[in-house]
Amino acid sequence: TKLKTTYADILPKLINPATGRIHTTLNQAVTTTGRLSSSDPNLQNIPIRSEVGREIRKAFIASPGNVLVSADYSQIELRILAHISQDEELLRAFEVGEDIHTRTATAIFGVSPHEVTAEMRRQAKTVNFAVIYGQTDYGLSRELNIPASVARRYIEEYFEQYPGVRKYIVNTLQSARAKGYVETLMGRRRYLPELNSANRVYREFAERAAVNMPIQGTAADIIKLAMIAVYDRLRAGGYRAKMVLQVHDELLFDVPEEEVSAVVNTVISAMENAYPLDVHLKVECKVGKDWCSVLPISADENEEVHRDIQDG
Repeated sequence: TKLKTTYADILPKLINPATGRIHTTLNQAVTTTGRLSSSDPNLQNIPIRSEVGREIRKAFIASPGNVLVSADYSQIELRILAHISQDEELLRAFEVGEDIHTRTATAIFGVSPHEVTAEMRRQAKTVNFAVIYGQTDYGLSRELNIPASVARRYIEEYFEQYPGVRKYIVNTLQSARAKGYVETLMGRRRYLPELNSANRVYREFAERAAVNMPIQGTAADIIKLAMIAVYDRLRAGGYRAKMVLQVHDELLFDVPEEEVSAVVNTVISAMENAYPLDVHLKVECKVGKDWCSVLPISADENEEVHRDIQDG
């Protein structure tokens, strides 16, 4: 399989004889949105949902006496969408801690929150992300295995529920056609000359990129700010914990067991306050001996962490 040839066969050969570790390269200037990419080997691409992927992740272990801590932004792109679009419903849903996929399910299926099934929520989640990625009703129908007419209705219901998002898309495309580029909240630009192309395929690709880049690019900018903030705070606190990997919305740390509680506090605080948005950024931490078996720190512990942070 691809995973076997890409990882299982190759990784042992890439161990650095001096450090006994595998060192990936994180590239700053490869992606069009500003996300970091990883190469030689690509450690951002190991699937968590397949059995083989999980086996490969098991091979990545903490140093002796340490554990791995994974800190992950929860739904960062949807939170950025709420901030950029200023859609009142989205802002309110995040404000009160509502489950955003359940919220969308109530709109597209016309049911109350307690009637939303796991399957409805799964489909609503796909719709939430389809809108960010500028997916067509045809694309959504293929992904959800439903007729295009039903997919079209889902998208229409979505925009009924979140009119600010439709406004964001219309305004972004208008501005991008006029200026020739879109930008993140921090001013990273992506130029899109294809927006005015006579070729429909090129034009539609550029339209999807124009809608998505400010969101995905802002998420990339925020996690880079967070990486700097976390690094500075860990150093200032004299911790021995080390940041070892970034996988888009997730940071991975190698942490001495006695430092876990303090480091989790520090990391969550730095990441959640990396950039001021109208929606609170939320970070979830998991801890484990290897990269596959990291488990969420219990709700109580996480609540305590959040309380500690809010109490300052």
